Amino acid sequence: MRKPSDQPKVFLLGASFNTRNMGVGALAAGAIKCVKQWRPDADIAILDYAKRGEFYNLVVNGRDILVKLVNIRFSKKLFLPNNIALLIVLAAAARVIPFRRLRAKLIAGNSTLMELDSADVAASIAGGDSFSDIYGFGRFFYVCLPQILVILMGKPLVQLPQTFGPFKMGVTKAVAKFILQNSFAAYSRDRDGLTDVRALIGLRGDSEKVRFCFDMGFVVDPVKPERISVEGTELDGAEQATCTVGLNVSGLLYIGGYSMNNMFGLKVDYKRLIGEIIDFLIMKKRANIILIPHVFGGHRESDSEACATVYEELKASYGGRLSLLSGEYDQGEIKHMIGKCGFFIGSRMHACIAALSQGVPAVPIAYSRKFIGVMESIGVEGYVADPCTLDSDGVLRVVDKAFEERAEIAKKLKGEMPYVKETVLNLFESMGLGRG
Repeated sequence: MRKPSDQPKVFLLGASFNTRNMGVGALAAGAIKCVKQWRPDADIAILDYAKRGEFYNLVVNGRDILVKLVNIRFSKKLFLPNNIALLIVLAAAARVIPFRRLRAKLIAGNSTLMELDSADVAASIAGGDSFSDIYGFGRFFYVCLPQILVILMGKPLVQLPQTFGPFKMGVTKAVAKFILQNSFAAYSRDRDGLTDVRALIGLRGDSEKVRFCFDMGFVVDPVKPERISVEGTELDGAEQATCTVGLNVSGLLYIGGYSMNNMFGLKVDYKRLIGEIIDFLIMKKRANIILIPHVFGGHRESDSEACATVYEELKASYGGRLSLLSGEYDQGEIKHMIGKCGFFIGSRMHACIAALSQGVPAVPIAYSRKFIGVMESIGVEGYVADPCTLDSDGVLRVVDKAFEERAEIAKKLKGEMPYVKETVLNLFESMGLGRG
């Protein structure tokens, strides 16, 4: 890889701020913070699907920065100048043209290719877990096509810490192999992923091409919201409560996954499980519970909708011991709110990371292998509740164990987090990109 220019330009793929999923927002914010840790002068842009380009104003390490969204389209209108299919065709044509001037003219004729041609490096994070066919064929290609575009443009592509696979179909496995073989480096956020990626691309031994790093959500800064809206008991909890527990209800699991028919193969009824967890913690453990969404909006997989539904159905049963965080917050603000809890249970992995990174003991309600991998990376894998293998009693046993051992877990997290965060912040430095 060539050394970056005096002011390197970094493109971020597969994460942005134009979604109401705060896990995706956390990945984008964490990646940008890491780039700025490496090169405070770096110019950062996001290449992502959107109808129009825009700019994001962010505060990173106390400084205001502007991040440009270079929008591409995933549309049946194939002749849109920023349609991803057209861009790939043009980039492929430019790649095989042997004449430099003709190639430059072809690229100059398309503003999106011109933007990408100015990049020193592109870093892909694929939504953290979407470089896989677990969510279906369409979602897989949605995240892969921009990476293929980068490769065709001849730009160094780095895979930021994420979960790779599973790849169950032959065609998705072949495409993943192509992308990973043509990546400068691939970082897995779980150690099992190292073996899987090396096997997929035919590497033997501990190749430096495939490396481990903790999830980028660990370094997102918590930010106190200007306005907090809580329905029911205040977040700090009543004096008689043993603990204030944050409970994240996933709208995606609440509707049965994208198929709306238990897509992830849970052994339990998720809606009933949430009710059982609430009853167990309030009645048996004398805890206060606040329902905390991590995906906002009025769409069908929104956590806001699921949390509000649970609250309305159960609030009369628990005498003010159940409350709801309402309104919308960005990734830093929701992290601040999660940090106010003494214990956390989440079905969104980055909601759990928001807790763990602040020393709050957390139990993930896992529906994919990404949960156990991330929890193993920080040594708390014994507190994962997997409803794909456990029944409701099994899930409650894990919750009970973690709740009783929360002081011990918090102590462990306090000792682990400085190293975890330092490792993530030094990610770009560890790639050997140089400082210009």
